[in-house]
Amino acid sequence: MSYRNSGVFFSIVIVMFITTVSPRFGDVDGLGHINNTVLAVWFELARNPIFRFFEPDLIVSYDRWSLIMAHTDYDFVDELFFQYDVEIRTSISRIGDKSFTICHEAWQEGRLCVKGNAVVVHYDFLKKQTISLPEAKKKLLAEHLLVQASETTIPRQPAPGD
Repeated sequence: MSYRNSGVFFSIVIVMFITTVSPRFGDVDGLGHINNTVLAVWFELARNPIFRFFEPDLIVSYDRWSLIMAHTDYDFVDELFFQYDVEIRTSISRIGDKSFTICHEAWQEGRLCVKGNAVVVHYDFLKKQTISLPEAKKKLLAEHLLVQASETTIPRQPAPGD
């Protein structure tokens, strides 16, 4: 009895938010590329919808704001250019007790150009200490959690005529 291929490699990505950015002339470096420092600003802009989970009006004050950035990283995998819009895709990739990780991808003309992460900590600015994420916020973040499978085994299927 013969069988078809028993496995497949694939990724499933659920994008939480999409923010479209039109590069400004000032974002361009001397070689005509988008300067690498610009991505930090664009990724921060793309985090606003997630920030609204915690402060719907985006009022930044010690008694209302409860998030602080602990870490960011960026991988530049292709060039970005001035003349094309950039799509920032934003998802949640990890939810912990006191922090969560936001992942970003910058796409231009169908190409993944930059990917990065931001670890955000739930923080009490008045007490100057980290605090646990409320269960309701964890559930809200979990509704938008990135789903990724690197390898999935598909049950073997008999070949036609077997």
